[in-house]
Amino acid sequence: MQVGVPRESGAGERRVALVPEVVKRLASRHVDVVVEAGAGEGALIPDALYTEAGATIGDPWGADVVVKVAPSSAEEVGRLRRGATLIGFLAPRTQPDTLQALAQAGVTAFAMEAIPRISRAQSMDALSSQANVAGYKAALLGAEHATRFFPMLMTAAGTIPPAKVLVLGAGVAGLQALATARRLGAQTTGYDVRPEVAEQVQSLGAKWLDLGIEAAGEGGYARELSEEERAQQQQALTDAIKGFDVVITTALVPGRPAPKLVTAEAIEGMKPGSVIVDLAGEAGGNSELTEPGEVAVKHDVTIVSPLNLPATMPEHASALYARNVQALLDLLVDDDGNLAIDFDDEVVAGACVVREGAAVSV
Repeated sequence: MQVGVPRESGAGERRVALVPEVVKRLASRHVDVVVEAGAGEGALIPDALYTEAGATIGDPWGADVVVKVAPSSAEEVGRLRRGATLIGFLAPRTQPDTLQALAQAGVTAFAMEAIPRISRAQSMDALSSQANVAGYKAALLGAEHATRFFPMLMTAAGTIPPAKVLVLGAGVAGLQALATARRLGAQTTGYDVRPEVAEQVQSLGAKWLDLGIEAAGEGGYARELSEEERAQQQQALTDAIKGFDVVITTALVPGRPAPKLVTAEAIEGMKPGSVIVDLAGEAGGNSELTEPGEVAVKHDVTIVSPLNLPATMPEHASALYARNVQALLDLLVDDDGNLAIDFDDEVVAGACVVREGAAVSV
């Protein structure tokens, strides 16, 4: 069997789907890998390292399995051969046209974001691996744009108190942001509508902000709040946010616009020089004044809304993602290196979004 690794074509996308370390592991399972010339350049991986690992530099689009990071463009879908298998982030909830195009092209497709969130599939959980990168970088962005120190400083000129950092959303990205901000010396507080994650927040040395509203949902995600609950939450958050120097937001509802947790009133009430890092910009943002993809200053508060943050740390983000892809390939390939897809396997079935000429609902 042959696996193809194309060069990512999306603007700003520097990650690559497989790294040389994983190519070696696949070769040990009798899987041939074809890498497009320059596919690893954005992640600072030269072609020579791929060839040393056993890969061939060439055209990846004719391979039995093509592995990508970002969703495929229409032009890329057209380059896949009929009967091929595609693996990558496919945005199945928000890009149904792409799924239909893949179905019409006779391609079987597996979406990394559709992998079931069960213990057995943790090694394939690309959403979590990339969220770890995003959460880490969000804390650094908060420190970079803040006008105040993160750690407490005791100097001959007096003591500077630590910055107060609030993280909204205690998923993987939020917990990593809390951990990183604390390592930088900040006084950290976490909030989530799921009260059961309070212990995880506190285990990182952060305080728990209890607003008295819970919205535990399915699959480890929060459910969407009702209008009344949202109004209560926003007012409580508005009052709380004004006391923080940096607010990092990570709240997402799959397939829907991001909930607006930080109101304009809250931003106006923050101290001048404060910072908001909004990781939900690709879904519209958690702040009412967020400008996705931009750094904006509103009411003397800097609002940073990076898009595709993991791509700004392409070396480690690619390494983590490649290991996720390898773990999925381990389920799809038999001991002789042949593609052997078992749709009775709950992980395989759950990740499949296009099969036998039709899109599969997720």
